[in-house]
Amino acid sequence: MLRASSHGYQGTSIMTHRQLLASLLLVATVAPAQAAVTDASLDAATAAVMPQVITWRRDFHQNPELSNREVRTSKIVAEQLRQMGIEVQTGIAHTGVVGILRGGKPGPTIALRSDMDALPVTEQGDLPFKSTAAAEYRGEKVGVMHACGHDGHMAVLLGAAKVLAGMRNELPGTVMFIFQPAEEGAPDGERGGASLMLDEGLFATSTPEAVFGLHLWSAMNTGSIGYREGSLMAASDRFKLVVNGRQTHGSRPWGGVDPIVTASQIVLALQTIVSRQVNITEYPVVVSVGAIKGGIRNNIIPESVEMVGTFRTFDPTVREQVIESIKRISSQTAAAAGATTMFELGGDPNPVVVNDPALTAKAVASLQRAAGRDNVAVMPFVTGSEDFAYYGQKVPAFFYMVGVTPKGQDAAAAPSNHSPLFFMDEGALPVAVRTILGAAVDYLQGTPPN
Repeated sequence: MLRASSHGYQGTSIMTHRQLLASLLLVATVAPAQAAVTDASLDAATAAVMPQVITWRRDFHQNPELSNREVRTSKIVAEQLRQMGIEVQTGIAHTGVVGILRGGKPGPTIALRSDMDALPVTEQGDLPFKSTAAAEYRGEKVGVMHACGHDGHMAVLLGAAKVLAGMRNELPGTVMFIFQPAEEGAPDGERGGASLMLDEGLFATSTPEAVFGLHLWSAMNTGSIGYREGSLMAASDRFKLVVNGRQTHGSRPWGGVDPIVTASQIVLALQTIVSRQVNITEYPVVVSVGAIKGGIRNNIIPESVEMVGTFRTFDPTVREQVIESIKRISSQTAAAAGATTMFELGGDPNPVVVNDPALTAKAVASLQRAAGRDNVAVMPFVTGSEDFAYYGQKVPAFFYMVGVTPKGQDAAAAPSNHSPLFFMDEGALPVAVRTILGAAVDYLQGTPPN
């Protein structure tokens, strides 16, 4: 206890003027190191970095590269991270890049992820930085376009990296910046993407406590944020079906077995999986055939037809049911025509993207503060897939959607991701940068900034 006297404060502990001065000096020395990154500082830093984010995005958009071929892209990403003073690792899963930022104070390790690859799509929009790139895909010359927003994802993550690098002294813990190739799927005969990055030791030396990611989404308007606790995006599988018939002259179809007619019947019959064989009131299911190839001349019925497609599920048991249904329907429909089939699943299917419930609760509070509570909402299941799901199998993960269709336009009618007319409102990029920064900083600091 201290009590006042005419000679100053006395008691069981007496603080001299010299001790008081030393204590004040200690407080003055320690105080700056304890300063937290605040919402105001993140707002200002986001605004400051946006011109560079726009420049990065337009450059990536104009120079897209297909999966596992992101050579120029990964070189630019690595160079930019090095210029920020961030440690860089390259060559993971072919062209993957990882940046490591160590904060000035002790704390947890988290990861932020962006994908890098473009799609075999010929751009039809009219932008001054429109892609005119071309490449070979499955033996054909195709246009190449960032039709899914990965150009924006990279620019957003580079912007977040630049902001956090400028605050490293106030930042507790470590941030991994994962720039991942081949999210859209590796070319035939190759591996790539998140699963390969993990197999090649992405988390071997340092496993993050949490991993965050976002996707720019044309089905929502700019300013809107969508999330879902638990299952968000579907598991996706690729399949190939070969229908083998017997070649004959087109004028004498009875002389052979027509695989084209048989393949057509199989495509229609596969739709009964969704409409008649799976309880879609529990989980959505999609079965789609994306390509059919067979024949080369108008008057020759070919020997075989190849079909490739995808199916989407949200439950392992339903997935097995769909696989068995595809096998049964295709083989028995073919048998009825005197043909045979060969069924094959593609490699590296994407699991379901699952948002960890506890991490989701924390992250949503950050998103609401960064984007406004009214702009953040629970969204329906997304039947698109994302190999971000692999990270969530290793550590708690949170993935969310950022709207990119301009306000005032009907987002439900907007060209979808993967469309040659896909359009990204660049006004959505500050929202993306600010929300990923908010989620990351709040997690590192343990409590929301003041």
